[in-house]
Amino acid sequence: MARVLLVDDQELMRMGFRMVLESQDDLEVVGEAGNGEEAVELARSLRPDVVLMDVRMPVVDGVEATRRIVAEGSSKVLVMTTFDLDEYALAALRGGAGGFLLKDTPPDGLVTAVRSVASGDAVVSPSVTRRLLDRFLGGDGGALRDPGVLDVLTEREREVLVLVAKGLSNAELASRLFLSEATIKTHVGRILSKLDIRDRVQAVVLAYETGLVRPGEK
Repeated sequence: MARVLLVDDQELMRMGFRMVLESQDDLEVVGEAGNGEEAVELARSLRPDVVLMDVRMPVVDGVEATRRIVAEGSSKVLVMTTFDLDEYALAALRGGAGGFLLKDTPPDGLVTAVRSVASGDAVVSPSVTRRLLDRFLGGDGGALRDPGVLDVLTEREREVLVLVAKGLSNAELASRLFLSEATIKTHVGRILSKLDIRDRVQAVVLAYETGLVRPGEK
């Protein structure tokens, strides 16, 4: 059973999310919050598995709330936004959110996303992340972080990281590199461990921030 905290300043939106999630036997909504401050307090007291977080809210926005919740380490955060190119969503991803989802995602997509984040997987489409980064990160082509942080990776791992950042799935990576999906998963796991990052979302962001992949590259 995955326990979920709903955070949105629109009560009707929370109601809709609750109806979708509670229709599933393995998902339980344990609380609701109307702003980021309430979200941080409830996450601390309820310790949900997943916080479904709106990013544009009063008092404390979802970006700051995400940073605080992730820092405490008790819950994973899945950020929601109305816009597929949203600087708030990018900031939340950089702040440690484990996923990014549009509010008009179909119910089955929402359910799948919550389950995936609860199990420790990233659910944001790398292609969506890439569009965000193309628009908001390093527009002048300059690295925002020291590329030296990638020196711990082997040449193969750097190659895998580039392709992950360009939006390839594990199956596509396996086909491109003539490797098994199991081997690709091993490479991705080692990349995350060596770089001390939590998931593929953070890997994509880091690849852009270090200049390994440049905005607009195909």
